[in-house]
This record gives sequence, structure tokens and C-alpha cells, in this order.
Amino acid sequence: MSAVRALRSRRLLRQVSPVLQASLRRHYSLDVPAALLRTQGYLGGRWVSAASVFPVLDPATGQELTQVSDCGPAEAKQAVEAAYEAFQSWKHTTAKERSVLLRKWSDLLLLHQGHLARIITFESGKPLPEALGEVSYSASFLQWFSEEARRVYGDIVPSPAADRRLLLLKQPVGVATIITPWNFPSAMITRKVGAALAAGCTVVVKPAEDTPLSALALAELAQQAGIPPGVVNVVPCSREKMAAVGRVLCSDPLVAKISFTGSTATGKVSPVCTGPDRTGRGSQSFLSLLQVLLKMAADSVKRVSMELGGHAPFIVFDSADVERAVGGAMASKFRNSGQTCVCSNRFLVQSGIYERFLDGLGRAMDAELRLGHGSEPDTTQGPLINARAAEKVVHQITDAVSRGAQVLRGGKRLDGSFMEPTLLAGVTTDMLCTQEETFGPLVPVIRFETEEEALAVANAANVGLAGYFYSQDVGQIWRVAEALEVGMVGVNEGLLSAAEAAFGGVKQSGLGREGSKYGIDEYLEVKYMCFGGLRA
Repeated sequence: MSAVRALRSRRLLRQVSPVLQASLRRHYSLDVPAALLRTQGYLGGRWVSAASVFPVLDPATGQELTQVSDCGPAEAKQAVEAAYEAFQSWKHTTAKERSVLLRKWSDLLLLHQGHLARIITFESGKPLPEALGEVSYSASFLQWFSEEARRVYGDIVPSPAADRRLLLLKQPVGVATIITPWNFPSAMITRKVGAALAAGCTVVVKPAEDTPLSALALAELAQQAGIPPGVVNVVPCSREKMAAVGRVLCSDPLVAKISFTGSTATGKVSPVCTGPDRTGRGSQSFLSLLQVLLKMAADSVKRVSMELGGHAPFIVFDSADVERAVGGAMASKFRNSGQTCVCSNRFLVQSGIYERFLDGLGRAMDAELRLGHGSEPDTTQGPLINARAAEKVVHQITDAVSRGAQVLRGGKRLDGSFMEPTLLAGVTTDMLCTQEETFGPLVPVIRFETEEEALAVANAANVGLAGYFYSQDVGQIWRVAEALEVGMVGVNEGLLSAAEAAFGGVKQSGLGREGSKYGIDEYLEVKYMCFGGLRA
């Protein structure tokens, strides 16, 4: 790619800022029915106000959308007790009854898809088409687990003794604490809660402080679907009260299970202690944060599942269909402005097609990416969740350039937390962007020579959630798919999430699986029953 073309592209991107400024000076109205814009906690089937409130902001404009009840430890304890009381009857409902209610809840999400999507867009910044997709994705988990509820099978085991019969039963674990992030404020809840309710568990949801409105709207629709009081509870709280609320939800003896997806905000506070989350992934502070959560769970022997993000490699081999690889890179990297845990983070391109890939990706970025408020019809890239998120991306770009990388597209922070989609060439593995999760619209491209070299770089990370590669060599496809140290692999595909598939990682990317037929197992215990005294 010529220096002239790269310079021209950077000039074009700089021209976006005045247009963006004009766009963000407009007045944007959330405009959803009052019944879906809930601002109180949902405890034991009642909408409960707390002693104080905290603001929910539109990350694109910084404007306050509304104020939400700032629940504290007392409300968290009340929610746990309500869930425990409800569990005593919910666990005895039939699988068919639970299935019907989950399907009703799913149908209501689709009925109100447009309004739920607007809530997601306004509180997280996600472009409206993506938000509509998230609502559909959210409903798919409720639908899937409504079906899986009726497929929780035990076993009859052949007995070594003629006068005995051996049976293995599956039973719900009890009350589950659900802690979710802001980047998928609806789907991360239904993926967990759908499985829990299908198994016969009850839940207390602690949504991210940036995006409580989606969680509360889901609770309203759960109530409309006829899900009994106390089965679903939602405890919104501010960052300042996260530690105290988190300690109740993770240490209360009535809680049997914790499902945690780390808040993906850059530099934000953990739900359970006062340290950074994914910004410090791999650092001692982040590891100590996780140790606190695990310690609280261990003190009362709770079951724990975690999704802690990744550092996904995206490998393009010489045999790849380059045009298809460019399309996959666009889908994998720029969805939600790069703020997903399965976003490609490290792009490894073999020498034979390196220049073709860079040129194709640059052209696609010029043609397809438009920054703006998520509610604008032509927006494909909204803001990052906050200023610290943008600062992190800028820091990675500055570090890479100082070590010899070239900026082919973007590279600049714009108004507020908006960030130019950025393409870097000449990237090496000593650069910060190849060593930590970015969570922003940055594409660092590394040139490699051999398959072995690519795998060594891809597997050097201490996390392993998702990985992607493009190849048309069947033998290579099998070798690389089996060798990548990740929990999910996209082969010639940049989008891989589905309710039917198991979601989860290896190494420090977490524990357990969500979605698929395996997701419900996270909320079930196996009980062995020996039926003796039978006549031989």
C-alpha cells in the first residue's frame, strides 16, 4: 500500500470529526414505553426503590438518560432471600411448566424487539442494527433453554448386584448469582438466566452499572410472561456500591452458584472488589480480583463459572480466499466497535498475501465504517463505553508506532469516547497491542512465514477464548483447528456465537461453558440413588 494512499485515507478519516460533532449536537430521545423503562430494583416480584439513585448516561453524548435505584447490601440480601424462598417451589415445577414460561418470555422479547434495541443502543452506544440483532440473540437463548428444560435426562446404571438398581438424578443447585457486563447487556443475562431457570434454579442478577436498563426491562417482561415472584431478581447498583453488593451476592450462604462474566469496561471497578477488570488482564491486580471472587465462593463451597475475555488470534494463510478473509476480519473486529470478548485482537497474515490483505481490509474500512450515534441509520461504529476505553486504544497505538508500526487507517481519538477505526502494519509481538486485550477498533497486523510460527504466536497468550483462521488447505485446517489453544474456533468464519454452540474458553479465559446442551449442566447437581432390597 503506497504512502500516498495511506495519507489520503487518514485525511478522509479526519474529516469525520466535524460531521460527528454536528451529529452529536442533535437531541436524541430514548422514546420507549414507560413499562419497559424501569428504574427500580426488582426484588421478590416487586419494584423496589433504594435510598439513593445513580445516573445512566448515553456514552455517545454524555447526556443523562435517567436515574436508577442504587441498591446496596440490604437490597442484595433481600433479593437473595426472595430467590431462596422462590426456589423452594420453583424446583418442584415440571420441566414442561418451566419450558412454557421461558418460551413466553422469549416471545415477549421479540414482540418488543425494537424498544429493547433502543434501550441497548442508548445505554451502551451499540448501533441500532446490532442492538436489534442482540435482542434476537437474547431471545434465542430463552427459546433454546425452554427446549433443553425438557431434555434434562438422568441415567439408569447397570448394577453389580442383582437386588439393587442404580439411578443418577439431576437436580437444580439452588440460588444462582448472575454478574454480567455492559457490552451485551441483554444477551449475557438470558444466556445465563435461561439455563438457570430451565434447570429449576432461581437467580439474582447484578447488571453492569453502565447498562442496568436492559436488565430491568428483561425483568419486566419476565413478570409479564408469568414467571413467579422471586424466581428472577435484579439488583442495580453504582460503581461505588459494587464491592459491598458483590460481597453479599458472592458470599451469602443461601447462594449456591455464581456465574460471572467480567465487566469489559476499561479501567472499571470489579463487581466484587475495588480493582480494575479487563484493562488489567494478565496483570497482578486483575488476577488478584479473580482470586477474591474465587475465595468468596470457596469459603462456602459455591459452584463457579466464569467468562473472562480473550485475546483472539485471526490467522490468514497463503491458501486463504483473501476477499472472504477480509469480510471475516471486518465482522469479527468491528462488531460493537471492537468491544466483544471474542473480537479478533491479533491479526497474523502470511507473507504471500500480506499486502493484498492489508489493501483489501483498508478499502473495506473506507467503504463500510461510519461513526455516529447508534440510533442514526447509517452508523456502523458507535462510541467506546467511556473515555478510559478510548485512552487505552490510543495508548496501544502510541506504543506500537513508537516501536515501528505504521498507521494505515485512523489512529486518532475523536470527540468524547469515539475512536477512529485503526489499521496498523509492521506490527511485532513486543508491542502492547499484541500482549493485552484491546476492546476497541484497532487492527494490528503481524506478518508471518510458516504455520508453526503463526501457531506459536497465537498460543503465546495466557488466555484462550476464541480464535479464527482462513485456509483452503484441508490438512492445514484440521492441524490448526486442533492446535489452537482456545475454546472456540472459527474456520473461514468471523462470527461464531450461537445459542446451540458451547461458549467458553481455556487457560485464564474462564471456567465452564454457556449455551448449547452443556450450558444447563452448570446449574445441575448429579444425585446417585441406590434402590436396594429387590428380589433377585
